[in-house]
Amino acid sequence: MSSKHPINLTGVPETMLWTLHNRASEAARSDGVVRDPRCLEIYRALDYDFDRSFGAPDPSHGVRSAVFDDAVRAFVDEHPDAVIVNLGEGLETQRYRITDDPGVLWVSVDLPEALAARERFIPPDARHLHVAASALDETWVESVPDGRPVFVTAQGLFMYFTEDAVRDLLRATARRWPDVQIMFDYVPRWFSGKTTTDKGLWKTPHYRVPPLPWGVHRSEVRRLLRQWLGELTVVTQVHYEFPRGWHRWLFGTLTRLPYVRERAPGMICVRVGQ
Repeated sequence: MSSKHPINLTGVPETMLWTLHNRASEAARSDGVVRDPRCLEIYRALDYDFDRSFGAPDPSHGVRSAVFDDAVRAFVDEHPDAVIVNLGEGLETQRYRITDDPGVLWVSVDLPEALAARERFIPPDARHLHVAASALDETWVESVPDGRPVFVTAQGLFMYFTEDAVRDLLRATARRWPDVQIMFDYVPRWFSGKTTTDKGLWKTPHYRVPPLPWGVHRSEVRRLLRQWLGELTVVTQVHYEFPRGWHRWLFGTLTRLPYVRERAPGMICVRVGQ
């Protein structure tokens, strides 16, 4: 009799299993970009055919997590009383990879079905709050105490919203915390377009990627953010890099070409205010 946990998710919440699949593959490697025993524990405990749905794993989500980790870790080092708000966190295990400073408050905001899956393995407590709500439901901001530095992350989330929804969410966040830092990733327009056609984008014959309404090119991001949040917004962009092998050389070479670089996925960290 199997001791594994069955899991039944659909739509956007199911994408947490895709990212878990890729992160676990990196965590299992001796030369992986993340060290994450908790991620491996959860991955191995789930009764789900990851390969059938998502195919062979790749390092993309491990790379993304490592970049986000570096930014959050630097913020925590600077602000020991920080609040880290993770929107659409799914089965991300970032807080286990970062020094667990007792002064830091972690807030995970996710849809009820996604949070229920998370709580099978990662229970909330006084320093790790769970808020069952859409990131677009602005009431989640009330879970964050006043007077503390706030860093908001959104890994693999904003592309599932419309551009107007992303704008409104960022503006609401900046109004609530005038000096907030926000980090998110984005996909280019061409990739977004593939997912929103009638045919859609199929990762494998058994898994269709949910529609990604918001795609944006590299040069557009800075302009949009300053248009939405004001000229005092500081924008730092980071592109994906393959961590090893011929893919690293090829991708690194291609993204030096302006046309390709403009249309590549990326990550961005925004500092609002002075």
